Amino acid sequence: MTDLDLRLVRYFTAVAEHRHFGRAADALHVTQPSLSRQIRRLEQQLGARLLERTPQGSSLTEAGEVFLPRAKALLRSAAQAANLARAAAEPSRITVGYTAGIIVTPAVRALRERFPDADVRTAHVDWGERTTALPELKVDVLVTRLPFPTDGAQVTVLYDEPRVLVLPVGHRLAGKESVTLDDIADEPLVRVADPVWNAYWRIDPRPDGRPAPDGPLADALEDKFELVASGQALAITALPRAGALRPDVTAVPMHGVDPAHVVLATRAEERSRLVAAFRKAARALLRASDS
Repeated sequence: MTDLDLRLVRYFTAVAEHRHFGRAADALHVTQPSLSRQIRRLEQQLGARLLERTPQGSSLTEAGEVFLPRAKALLRSAAQAANLARAAAEPSRITVGYTAGIIVTPAVRALRERFPDADVRTAHVDWGERTTALPELKVDVLVTRLPFPTDGAQVTVLYDEPRVLVLPVGHRLAGKESVTLDDIADEPLVRVADPVWNAYWRIDPRPDGRPAPDGPLADALEDKFELVASGQALAITALPRAGALRPDVTAVPMHGVDPAHVVLATRAEERSRLVAAFRKAARALLRASDS
């Protein structure tokens, strides 16, 4: 019987998710050579090759395809076991995670006032870590935008945000009251590595079945705005982020496009009184910036 190191399993799932050793190493905050060594250790333990390097990044072998869903289930099970143990001990500490452009301060302040002896912490969660922050116990609560992997999570919708088109200040559509998908039918849109995220934020395919024109790939929000400012592509994002736009780009509301959804996610088996109290406070106090 092989005793698997959960850390190695987590490293494997990260590479499988990103399909690229470099991006996975950045998300895990380890060096790429170290990550490669850890993956080889896991493959040696299993006696099977899980990943193949390709010119585009990496791909799963047949053994990797079989192992991936079981690896994810193993990590979820371990996280749930740890979570139940913590809940049984009536924890007096909570870490509230949040992603870019989302403000959790009102709910955090209310929780601290209600539980003055509790250790209430906040933590910004990078875009690449939003899928791992909860199962890996980095945070107890995550406030983020859909699409978000909901397997093993309890999700509460908090509010909606209008979606806007970000474009250079000199663009033909800049200054309009609103734009539609027909207005940008032939405009390339910035891509990211996550296909689910791409489908949602690029609205790909369009309602008429046409694919969204491909733009350059971006790894971070700042890279996305740089590509827009330089005229290489446009981007669709949520309204609150428009308030912090750089001066050479602008945002125009999108007409006929469903709003983005901001959600509160916790582990499905979470039983902490602090988490329950924060959920209640978030539903009462957190709102879209334009509401």
